[in-house]
This record gives sequence, structure tokens and C-alpha cells, in this order.
Amino acid sequence: MTSPNRVTLKPGDTIGILGGGQLGRMLALAAARLGLKVQIFSPDPDSPAFDVVQNATCAEYADVEALELFAADVDVITYEFENIPASAAMILAARRTVLPDPKVLETTHDRLAEKNFIQSLGIATALYADVASAQGLQRATAQIGLPAVLKTRRFGYDGKGQTKIRAGDNLETVWSDLQTKSAILEAFVPFEREISIIAARGFDGEVVCYDVTENEHRDHILKTSHVPATISDTLAAQARDIATRIANALDYVGVLGVEMFVVPGKDGTTLLVNEIAPRVHNSGHWTLDGASVSQFEQHIRAIAGWKLAHPLRHGDVTMTNLIGNDINDYAQWLAKPGATVHLYGKGTPRPGRKMGHVTEVKPADLSRK
Repeated sequence: MTSPNRVTLKPGDTIGILGGGQLGRMLALAAARLGLKVQIFSPDPDSPAFDVVQNATCAEYADVEALELFAADVDVITYEFENIPASAAMILAARRTVLPDPKVLETTHDRLAEKNFIQSLGIATALYADVASAQGLQRATAQIGLPAVLKTRRFGYDGKGQTKIRAGDNLETVWSDLQTKSAILEAFVPFEREISIIAARGFDGEVVCYDVTENEHRDHILKTSHVPATISDTLAAQARDIATRIANALDYVGVLGVEMFVVPGKDGTTLLVNEIAPRVHNSGHWTLDGASVSQFEQHIRAIAGWKLAHPLRHGDVTMTNLIGNDINDYAQWLAKPGATVHLYGKGTPRPGRKMGHVTEVKPADLSRK
């Protein structure tokens, strides 16, 4: 993979962000603290990121003219979510530096390509197989065993585009219900806990990792994150090494999240990589209040060509997502000592929709009492 074109921004320059959700909103706020301007490009007129910037483009990703005008108005381009159409990324990359490099998306867009890439680095994953038909699913389950998880190869997140298969399930029905022509079957992992690590890599190849986060999901959606994770120092070092190897192999510039399973075994506890997120990540939201520099500022520093920070954690941190109607209880969080509330400015809550989050920091000197 070729190195992306280096940029070095100065205060007053403009960053273009593709996507107008809460991640784009928090990236824009971080950029503003550093004296940088932001322009958002999003097809959704109700994008919450629009509320915190002066300039925005509301257009479809297929609108070539809008993309060209957007590129002309900014100095570097990044994105808040990875499912950017390849055609749009190509148009933009021909006119401005896009970071992380769109070539990274060729790997992370496709679950099969991503698993192949991870294993090519000698990093362990769950057993997996390519599936393109009901007959292929039959062969894959015979090879991998059940239970297993069938996932679409593209465009899945927060539990969407996947289903767990158990012994006795009708495989033809399972395949039909997933409504895809390309999928991947992954062995079910009897994990002890789920963890993630947020890493940043700069143009100079320096990689800086945050402390390992322990995550708990509800209905396949992240509900809480706790830092530090309850794992050994040895496993934490292994997690940092895995994230560093992935970032270097991708020649990555920016922040990425790597999700992993902690798996006990007769030969000791091991780590399996589940997914790579080529962007700022929900499990890194704790850094907004729990670290001296957040993942959002770190990403802005990286794509601006600035020196990466070496963040200090303020104590033991818990981040809680406000999902759907959880947002209706925001006033209770406002009254809780030590809690910091982040509301995303979205419209009507609905099941599975992330409406905000809360961070609680227990300083280290108190956490030992």
C-alpha cells in the first residue's frame, strides 16, 4: 500500500468530514478547539454535525458536482463512517488527500477481505469461511461447526446483517432470510470478555494506543465501556501490539478501533481479533472526559500532520451509551455527581439509535479506596 500524501495544516485551515452523525459532530468540535475549521458533507438534512459547523454540504454521495465543490473548499478530507461509496472516495481522492487512505476501505469494507488481511499478519481470528449460497452454507457449517454466526460481507454494524445459527436450524431458510449473495460464516467464540483498543498513527509512523477498554453489549449494540479492562498487563501489551501491527500494515493515518475477544483455553488466555473500525470508535468515547486528549482530537492531529499526543488517563472510567428511549432519562444523569452528559442533538429516539452517552470518571486516588 502506498503512503498517503502528507499534509500539514495550520490553524485556520479547513477539514472536510464525510458523514454528519455524532462522530462527525465530535470530530468537528475537537477541530474547533485546535483552531481548525470544518465543513461537513452529508446527504441527511437532519445531520447533528450540521449544528456545530458554519459550512455544510447536504447532497448525495453520487452528486459529482457537489463532491468536487466540497473538495475545492477544504484542505484535507476524512470520514466519520467507513461505508463511503468507493466512487465518491475516488472522486475526492483525485482532488484532495483523503485520510485514512480510501485503499484502507477496500480491506475493511469486506469482512472476508478483512479476516484474510488480519490472518496474513499472523494475528488470530475466529475460524471463518466464505459463503455464497445455501449449499455453500451447508459446506461451511460442516467445516466450522455450530453454533456459528453468519454475516453479510458488507455494510453490517451494530448487529445488522448477521444471524446466529444453532444446531437444527434450517440453513436454506437462514440463508434466504439474510438476503445477500455474499456472506461469511464465523465460528461462535466462547469468549470471556470483549475488549477494544483505540490506536492512532501519524504520517511519521508513530503509533499511540489508549488503554484497553472492556465492552458490554446489549442487543448487539455497545452499551457500556470500562477502562481499564480487567485483563493482565501481558494481554494488554499484546492488544497494543496487535493494533500497532494492523495500523502499520495498512500504512494508516488517523485513529482506528480494533475489537477483540478474550478467550480462555487450556494453554492460557488468548486474543482473537473480531473487527477493525477505520475511524474513531464508540468504545473510545470515554476519552472525551477520561483522558487528557480525546480520540477525536488525536484523529484531527494525525490527519493535520501534527504531533500525536501521549494521553494520560484521569482515572477509572465508565462510558454508558444512551440508546433509544434512554435519552428520556438524561435529566437523571445531569444530577449524578461525577457524570458528564453528551447529547447528540438527534431527533426522535427509536430502538437501537444512539442518542448520546455519559462518562463517569473515578480519579485513581479514589478508585483505590
